[in-house]
Amino acid sequence: MKRITIIIFTLLFTLQSCKNAKEEEKTKNKPISDLSIYNLPSQWTNQDGKTTELKSLKGNVLVMVMIYTSCKAACPRLVADMRDIESKLNKDNKKNVKLILVSIDPETDTPQRLKSFAVNNKMNQEPWIFLRSTEENTREFAAVLAVNYKKISPIDFSHSNIISVFNPEGELIYQQEGLGVNNEKTVEKINEEAAKI
Repeated sequence: MKRITIIIFTLLFTLQSCKNAKEEEKTKNKPISDLSIYNLPSQWTNQDGKTTELKSLKGNVLVMVMIYTSCKAACPRLVADMRDIESKLNKDNKKNVKLILVSIDPETDTPQRLKSFAVNNKMNQEPWIFLRSTEENTREFAAVLAVNYKKISPIDFSHSNIISVFNPEGELIYQQEGLGVNNEKTVEKINEEAAKI
């Protein structure tokens, strides 16, 4: 009897694994909509110095914010807001979420600097990703997020404080604006989308 139970359990587990793999494959092969950030052809470099495209993140819920590492005013608060969002995510869904910080200062924010920032802020592991690109790609991406930024001194920028949430197809589904604001709705949206994966 015990052996039959083990066989049935193994069979059910195998079938569930196959079903999950097929659903994951379906999401990855789904055509990209016109509203998706995965249409952007830009190349990005992460904190480990690896070059990637945004479409490599397809299939995950993306939570994105634009910062720069030398910022002493708004960015530390934005980082704290992102950490707070992470702490409230449903544990079962967290594997389907990527928390991404995109530099608006690619000249200063080299991969080494991003790595150091990630390590110092204990964000150098899943689900955290730091990205940088060319000035042109950064401007294009900021326009998609409706983030405005302007260099006001050699080491300082004025910028919007917006956290954006994208569904697994790369479509913008929600934005949280401001610093230290109530993030209940943001967390709810992320958990809702991640649970569908």
